[in-house]
Amino acid sequence: MRAQSSAIDQIEIAVSTPGTPEQGPPADRRSGTLQAALGVTAFSLTFPATAWGLEGFGPWSLVAVRSVLAAVIAGGCLLALRVPVPARRHWAGLAVVAAGVVLGFPLLTTLALQTSTTAHAAVVVGLLPLTTALLSALRTGARPSRMFWGAALAGAAAVIAFTVQQSGGALSSADAYLFGALLICAAGYTEGGRLARAMPGWQVIGWALVLCLPLSVPGALVALSYEPVHLSAHSVAGLLWVAAGSQFLGLVVWYRGMAAIGIPKASQLQLAQPLLTLVWSVLLLGEQLTPAAPLTAAAVLICIALTQRARG
Repeated sequence: MRAQSSAIDQIEIAVSTPGTPEQGPPADRRSGTLQAALGVTAFSLTFPATAWGLEGFGPWSLVAVRSVLAAVIAGGCLLALRVPVPARRHWAGLAVVAAGVVLGFPLLTTLALQTSTTAHAAVVVGLLPLTTALLSALRTGARPSRMFWGAALAGAAAVIAFTVQQSGGALSSADAYLFGALLICAAGYTEGGRLARAMPGWQVIGWALVLCLPLSVPGALVALSYEPVHLSAHSVAGLLWVAAGSQFLGLVVWYRGMAAIGIPKASQLQLAQPLLTLVWSVLLLGEQLTPAAPLTAAAVLICIALTQRARG
Protein backbone atom coordinates (compact mmCIF):
# COMPACT_ATOMS: atom_id res chain seq x y z
CA MET A 1 0.00 0.00 0.00
CA ARG A 2 2.83 2.39 0.78
CA ALA A 3 4.45 1.75 -2.61
CA GLN A 4 1.11 2.25 -4.35
CA SER A 5 0.52 5.53 -2.50
CA SER A 6 4.00 6.74 -3.44
CA ALA A 7 3.36 5.98 -7.10
CA ILE A 8 0.07 7.91 -7.04
CA ASP A 9 1.76 10.88 -5.37
CA GLN A 10 4.42 10.93 -8.12
CA ILE A 11 1.75 10.85 -10.82
CA GLU A 12 -0.12 13.76 -9.20
CA ILE A 13 3.09 15.78 -8.93
CA ALA A 14 3.86 15.15 -12.60
CA VAL A 15 0.34 16.12 -13.65
CA SER A 16 0.40 19.39 -11.72
CA THR A 17 3.86 20.47 -12.83
CA PRO A 18 3.54 23.72 -14.86
CA GLY A 19 5.87 22.65 -17.63
CA THR A 20 4.22 19.29 -18.34
CA PRO A 21 1.95 20.34 -21.26
CA GLU A 22 4.88 21.67 -23.26
CA GLN A 23 6.64 18.32 -23.03
CA GLY A 24 3.80 16.22 -24.48
CA PRO A 25 3.84 14.56 -27.93
CA PRO A 26 3.30 16.86 -30.96
CA ALA A 27 0.00 15.12 -31.75
CA ASP A 28 -1.30 15.94 -28.26
CA ARG A 29 -0.24 19.58 -28.64
CA ARG A 30 -1.98 19.83 -32.03
CA SER A 31 -5.13 18.29 -30.55
CA GLY A 32 -4.93 20.68 -27.60
CA THR A 33 -4.55 23.67 -29.91
CA LEU A 34 -7.56 22.54 -31.95
CA GLN A 35 -9.70 22.08 -28.85
CA ALA A 36 -8.71 25.49 -27.45
CA ALA A 37 -9.52 27.04 -30.85
CA LEU A 38 -12.96 25.39 -30.81
CA GLY A 39 -13.50 26.88 -27.37
CA VAL A 40 -12.59 30.34 -28.65
CA THR A 41 -15.04 29.92 -31.54
CA ALA A 42 -17.81 29.01 -29.10
CA PHE A 43 -16.96 31.98 -26.86
CA SER A 44 -16.95 34.36 -29.84
CA LEU A 45 -20.70 33.83 -30.18
CA THR A 46 -21.37 34.70 -26.54
CA PHE A 47 -21.83 38.46 -26.90
CA PRO A 48 -24.15 38.29 -29.95
CA ALA A 49 -26.12 35.48 -28.29
CA THR A 50 -26.35 37.54 -25.10
CA ALA A 51 -27.66 40.50 -27.11
CA TRP A 52 -30.32 38.20 -28.54
CA GLY A 53 -31.15 36.87 -25.09
CA LEU A 54 -31.59 40.39 -23.72
CA GLU A 55 -34.37 40.93 -26.27
CA GLY A 56 -36.60 38.70 -24.16
CA PHE A 57 -34.98 38.39 -20.72
CA GLY A 58 -33.72 40.80 -18.09
CA PRO A 59 -29.96 40.69 -17.36
CA TRP A 60 -30.29 38.94 -14.00
CA SER A 61 -32.80 36.42 -15.36
CA LEU A 62 -30.64 35.63 -18.38
CA VAL A 63 -27.52 34.95 -16.30
CA ALA A 64 -29.31 32.89 -13.63
CA VAL A 65 -31.34 30.80 -16.08
CA ARG A 66 -28.32 30.12 -18.30
CA SER A 67 -26.41 28.89 -15.25
CA VAL A 68 -29.25 26.60 -14.18
CA LEU A 69 -29.68 25.13 -17.68
CA ALA A 70 -25.94 24.55 -18.07
CA ALA A 71 -25.81 22.93 -14.61
CA VAL A 72 -28.67 20.58 -15.56
CA ILE A 73 -26.74 19.48 -18.66
CA ALA A 74 -23.47 19.09 -16.74
CA GLY A 75 -25.09 17.40 -13.76
CA GLY A 76 -26.87 14.95 -16.04
CA CYS A 77 -23.56 13.99 -17.63
CA LEU A 78 -21.88 13.60 -14.25
CA LEU A 79 -24.70 11.38 -12.98
CA ALA A 80 -24.96 9.30 -16.15
CA LEU A 81 -21.24 8.54 -16.11
CA ARG A 82 -21.19 8.07 -12.31
CA VAL A 83 -18.31 10.50 -11.89
CA PRO A 84 -17.04 10.51 -8.29
CA VAL A 85 -17.09 13.71 -6.27
CA PRO A 86 -13.76 15.60 -6.57
CA ALA A 87 -11.23 15.39 -3.77
CA ARG A 88 -11.53 18.02 -1.05
CA ARG A 89 -8.31 19.75 -2.17
CA HIS A 90 -9.93 20.62 -5.52
CA TRP A 91 -13.03 22.40 -4.20
CA ALA A 92 -11.33 25.73 -3.52
CA GLY A 93 -10.16 25.85 -7.14
CA LEU A 94 -13.63 24.86 -8.37
CA ALA A 95 -15.07 27.73 -6.33
CA VAL A 96 -12.76 30.15 -8.16
CA VAL A 97 -13.88 28.70 -11.51
CA ALA A 98 -17.52 29.03 -10.45
CA ALA A 99 -17.10 32.63 -9.30
CA GLY A 100 -15.16 33.58 -12.43
CA VAL A 101 -16.68 31.87 -15.45
CA VAL A 102 -20.07 30.63 -14.22
CA LEU A 103 -21.32 33.70 -12.34
CA GLY A 104 -18.96 36.70 -12.48
CA PHE A 105 -18.07 37.04 -16.15
CA PRO A 106 -21.57 36.28 -17.51
CA LEU A 107 -23.25 38.66 -15.07
CA LEU A 108 -20.86 41.58 -15.53
CA THR A 109 -20.75 41.34 -19.33
CA THR A 110 -24.53 40.96 -19.54
CA LEU A 111 -24.98 44.11 -17.45
CA ALA A 112 -22.45 45.87 -19.70
CA LEU A 113 -24.26 44.82 -22.89
CA GLN A 114 -27.38 46.64 -21.76
CA THR A 115 -25.65 49.92 -22.65
CA SER A 116 -22.65 48.80 -24.71
CA THR A 117 -22.38 47.47 -28.25
CA THR A 118 -20.79 44.09 -28.83
CA ALA A 119 -17.90 45.87 -30.57
CA HIS A 120 -17.11 47.92 -27.49
CA ALA A 121 -17.55 44.93 -25.18
CA ALA A 122 -14.97 43.05 -27.28
CA VAL A 123 -12.32 45.29 -25.67
CA VAL A 124 -12.47 43.14 -22.54
CA VAL A 125 -11.83 40.02 -24.62
CA GLY A 126 -8.89 41.73 -26.29
CA LEU A 127 -7.26 42.17 -22.88
CA LEU A 128 -8.28 38.75 -21.52
CA PRO A 129 -5.46 36.69 -23.11
CA LEU A 130 -2.74 38.93 -21.68
CA THR A 131 -4.41 39.06 -18.25
CA THR A 132 -4.81 35.27 -18.20
CA ALA A 133 -1.15 34.79 -19.10
CA LEU A 134 -0.08 37.16 -16.32
CA LEU A 135 -2.24 35.46 -13.69
CA SER A 136 -1.06 32.07 -14.90
CA ALA A 137 2.57 33.11 -14.43
CA LEU A 138 1.79 34.21 -10.88
CA ARG A 139 -0.39 31.19 -10.00
CA THR A 140 1.48 28.28 -11.61
CA GLY A 141 5.02 29.61 -11.86
CA ALA A 142 5.03 29.41 -15.68
CA ARG A 143 7.73 31.58 -17.27
CA PRO A 144 7.03 32.24 -20.96
CA SER A 145 9.85 33.66 -23.08
CA ARG A 146 10.38 37.30 -24.03
CA MET A 147 9.25 36.43 -27.56
CA PHE A 148 5.96 35.17 -26.11
CA TRP A 149 5.36 38.32 -24.06
CA GLY A 150 6.32 40.59 -26.94
CA ALA A 151 3.91 38.85 -29.34
CA ALA A 152 1.17 38.77 -26.67
CA LEU A 153 1.50 42.50 -25.98
CA ALA A 154 1.53 43.31 -29.70
CA GLY A 155 -1.58 41.19 -30.29
CA ALA A 156 -3.40 42.76 -27.35
CA ALA A 157 -2.48 46.26 -28.58
CA ALA A 158 -3.77 45.48 -32.08
CA VAL A 159 -7.07 44.13 -30.77
CA ILE A 160 -7.58 47.01 -28.34
CA ALA A 161 -6.80 49.63 -31.00
CA PHE A 162 -9.22 48.03 -33.43
CA THR A 163 -12.11 47.54 -31.01
CA VAL A 164 -11.76 51.03 -29.51
CA GLN A 165 -11.76 52.49 -33.03
CA GLN A 166 -14.80 50.32 -33.82
CA SER A 167 -16.68 51.80 -30.87
CA GLY A 168 -15.78 55.37 -31.78
CA GLY A 169 -13.04 55.73 -29.17
CA ALA A 170 -15.44 56.73 -26.40
CA LEU A 171 -15.56 55.14 -22.97
CA SER A 172 -18.97 54.17 -21.65
CA SER A 173 -20.50 53.58 -18.23
CA ALA A 174 -20.24 49.84 -18.99
CA ASP A 175 -16.43 49.90 -18.77
CA ALA A 176 -16.41 49.26 -15.01
CA TYR A 177 -18.40 46.07 -15.61
CA LEU A 178 -16.12 45.03 -18.46
CA PHE A 179 -12.85 45.50 -16.57
CA GLY A 180 -14.26 43.68 -13.55
CA ALA A 181 -15.31 40.83 -15.84
CA LEU A 182 -11.82 40.76 -17.33
CA LEU A 183 -10.10 40.19 -13.98
CA ILE A 184 -12.53 37.64 -12.57
CA CYS A 185 -12.68 35.62 -15.80
CA ALA A 186 -8.89 35.47 -16.09
CA ALA A 187 -8.76 34.06 -12.55
CA GLY A 188 -11.38 31.45 -13.45
CA TYR A 189 -9.54 30.45 -16.63
CA THR A 190 -6.23 30.14 -14.81
CA GLU A 191 -7.63 27.99 -12.02
CA GLY A 192 -9.67 25.90 -14.43
CA GLY A 193 -6.66 25.23 -16.64
CA ARG A 194 -4.67 24.14 -13.59
CA LEU A 195 -7.44 21.80 -12.42
CA ALA A 196 -7.82 20.34 -15.91
CA ARG A 197 -4.41 18.70 -15.46
CA ALA A 198 -5.79 16.69 -12.53
CA MET A 199 -9.29 15.90 -13.87
CA PRO A 200 -10.99 15.98 -17.30
CA GLY A 201 -11.85 19.49 -18.45
CA TRP A 202 -15.58 18.78 -18.73
CA GLN A 203 -15.62 17.70 -15.10
CA VAL A 204 -13.98 20.97 -14.05
CA ILE A 205 -16.74 23.12 -15.52
CA GLY A 206 -19.38 20.49 -14.69
CA TRP A 207 -18.66 20.53 -10.96
CA ALA A 208 -18.28 24.33 -10.99
CA LEU A 209 -21.77 24.62 -12.49
CA VAL A 210 -23.23 22.18 -9.97
CA LEU A 211 -21.51 24.10 -7.17
CA CYS A 212 -23.44 27.22 -8.21
CA LEU A 213 -26.91 25.59 -8.13
CA PRO A 214 -27.69 26.72 -4.53
CA LEU A 215 -27.26 30.30 -5.79
CA SER A 216 -28.45 30.06 -9.39
CA VAL A 217 -31.79 28.28 -8.74
CA PRO A 218 -33.19 30.76 -6.16
CA GLY A 219 -31.58 33.58 -8.13
CA ALA A 220 -33.44 32.52 -11.27
CA LEU A 221 -36.76 32.28 -9.41
CA VAL A 222 -36.35 35.74 -7.88
CA ALA A 223 -35.13 37.36 -11.10
CA LEU A 224 -37.94 35.87 -13.20
CA SER A 225 -40.50 37.16 -10.72
CA TYR A 226 -39.21 40.74 -11.04
CA GLU A 227 -38.05 40.96 -14.66
CA PRO A 228 -40.61 40.56 -17.49
CA VAL A 229 -40.00 37.81 -20.03
CA HIS A 230 -40.89 38.14 -23.72
CA LEU A 231 -40.11 34.90 -25.50
CA SER A 232 -39.07 35.07 -29.15
CA ALA A 233 -36.95 33.01 -31.53
CA HIS A 234 -33.97 35.30 -30.88
CA SER A 235 -34.26 35.34 -27.09
CA VAL A 236 -34.69 31.56 -26.82
CA ALA A 237 -31.86 30.84 -29.26
CA GLY A 238 -29.59 33.28 -27.42
CA LEU A 239 -30.39 31.70 -24.04
CA LEU A 240 -29.82 28.16 -25.30
CA TRP A 241 -26.47 29.06 -26.85
CA VAL A 242 -25.03 30.89 -23.83
CA ALA A 243 -26.18 28.01 -21.61
CA ALA A 244 -25.17 24.96 -23.67
CA GLY A 245 -22.53 26.39 -26.00
CA SER A 246 -20.71 29.11 -24.09
CA GLN A 247 -21.26 27.95 -20.51
CA PHE A 248 -20.66 24.22 -20.92
CA LEU A 249 -19.49 22.80 -24.27
CA GLY A 250 -17.15 25.69 -25.06
CA LEU A 251 -15.53 25.49 -21.63
CA VAL A 252 -15.16 21.70 -21.92
CA VAL A 253 -12.91 21.91 -25.00
CA TRP A 254 -11.27 25.10 -23.71
CA TYR A 255 -10.05 23.55 -20.47
CA ARG A 256 -8.94 20.39 -22.30
CA GLY A 257 -6.93 22.56 -24.67
CA MET A 258 -5.33 24.54 -21.83
CA ALA A 259 -4.35 21.32 -20.07
CA ALA A 260 -2.69 20.03 -23.26
CA ILE A 261 -0.72 23.09 -24.45
CA GLY A 262 -0.44 25.19 -21.29
CA ILE A 263 -2.48 28.13 -20.02
CA PRO A 264 -0.31 30.95 -21.50
CA LYS A 265 -0.30 29.59 -25.06
CA ALA A 266 -3.97 28.65 -25.02
CA SER A 267 -4.90 32.08 -23.69
CA GLN A 268 -3.29 33.79 -26.68
CA LEU A 269 -5.61 31.99 -29.08
CA GLN A 270 -8.28 34.26 -27.62
CA LEU A 271 -6.70 37.19 -29.43
CA ALA A 272 -8.83 36.07 -32.37
CA GLN A 273 -12.04 36.09 -30.33
CA PRO A 274 -12.94 39.81 -30.59
CA LEU A 275 -12.53 39.69 -34.36
CA LEU A 276 -14.70 36.59 -34.61
CA THR A 277 -17.25 38.30 -32.38
CA LEU A 278 -17.36 41.27 -34.72
CA VAL A 279 -17.92 38.97 -37.70
CA TRP A 280 -20.84 37.31 -35.90
CA SER A 281 -22.12 40.78 -34.96
CA VAL A 282 -22.29 41.70 -38.63
CA LEU A 283 -24.01 38.45 -39.61
CA LEU A 284 -26.40 38.17 -36.66
CA LEU A 285 -26.91 41.74 -35.40
CA GLY A 286 -26.39 43.81 -38.55
CA GLU A 287 -23.48 45.85 -37.15
CA GLN A 288 -20.99 47.42 -39.56
CA LEU A 289 -17.23 46.74 -39.76
CA THR A 290 -14.53 49.18 -40.90
CA PRO A 291 -11.90 48.42 -43.59
CA ALA A 292 -9.36 48.00 -40.76
CA ALA A 293 -10.83 44.57 -39.90
CA PRO A 294 -8.80 42.44 -42.36
CA LEU A 295 -5.54 44.26 -41.48
CA THR A 296 -6.12 43.73 -37.78
CA ALA A 297 -7.03 40.10 -38.39
CA ALA A 298 -3.74 39.53 -40.25
CA ALA A 299 -1.73 41.19 -37.45
CA VAL A 300 -3.47 39.12 -34.78
CA LEU A 301 -2.89 35.86 -36.68
CA ILE A 302 0.83 36.66 -36.90
CA CYS A 303 0.95 37.34 -33.15
CA ILE A 304 -0.89 34.08 -32.43
CA ALA A 305 1.59 32.15 -34.59
CA LEU A 306 4.52 33.71 -32.70
CA THR A 307 3.07 32.92 -29.26
CA GLN A 308 2.50 29.29 -30.29
CA ARG A 309 6.11 28.93 -31.51
CA ALA A 310 7.67 30.66 -28.51
CA ARG A 311 9.43 28.52 -25.91
CA GLY A 312 7.97 28.12 -22.42
